[in-house]
Amino acid sequence: MQSPELAPCAIAVMAKASSPGRTKTRLTPPLTPQEAAELNTTFLKDITDNIARAARQTPIATYMAFGPPGSEPFFREHLPADVGLVEAWLGHFGRCLSATVEALLARGHASACVLNADSPTLPTAILVKLAQALAAPGDRAVIGPAEDGGYYVLGLKAVHPRLFEDIDWSTERVFGQTLERAAEISLPVQVLPTWYDVDDMAALRRLHRELAQPEPAESGLVPNAAAHTHALWLRMLESGGLGRRLGEGLAEVR
Repeated sequence: MQSPELAPCAIAVMAKASSPGRTKTRLTPPLTPQEAAELNTTFLKDITDNIARAARQTPIATYMAFGPPGSEPFFREHLPADVGLVEAWLGHFGRCLSATVEALLARGHASACVLNADSPTLPTAILVKLAQALAAPGDRAVIGPAEDGGYYVLGLKAVHPRLFEDIDWSTERVFGQTLERAAEISLPVQVLPTWYDVDDMAALRRLHRELAQPEPAESGLVPNAAAHTHALWLRMLESGGLGRRLGEGLAEVR
């Protein structure tokens, strides 16, 4: 992986330190608070590994835009030492995103991306396309729409605070409103393939299917294997009764 000082493109995962009852709470139930916290940790590991794979094809630096304050030891314990840390705990999600972009650009990167922590199977090819699109001449935004109406990643080459203003965060309007803000400031936008967030029962069942039978998505893109999540998933199925809680008709995960 390129060091944070050398790579022109920086990707920061919007990350929260794992804590039962405070992390991935939208997944409890069917998960227990402890399982949700463990899943958060494996997601962060798999997303970090995914960025590293993309960085073998095009220069990318990996960061965690993290919180809460004081949680640096968690990230140092669970992630590679070359992952940079940027504290992003400002009480308003839009400000957290904007401040992270500002911080990465201020460190000398030519482009800065904010990536969600809910998509461990995001195809590596999408991250490569993101970085390559931002390397082309001219100012632009590169955005990956999520199936729920939000976005899973946003990449920028300059600070554009308007993109994060007057957005109804955590609603199905986020992606559309972000495109509207870009149009207001005449910022060209390149749209990446749509992907999904793991944030409810339906998404957990979809994740199960991907872990059980890895295959290209409808777009032809190959999902990330998410090895850490796969190992945890097997353990939860075998000893925690996760299959029963997810319902009938699930394929076997090997």
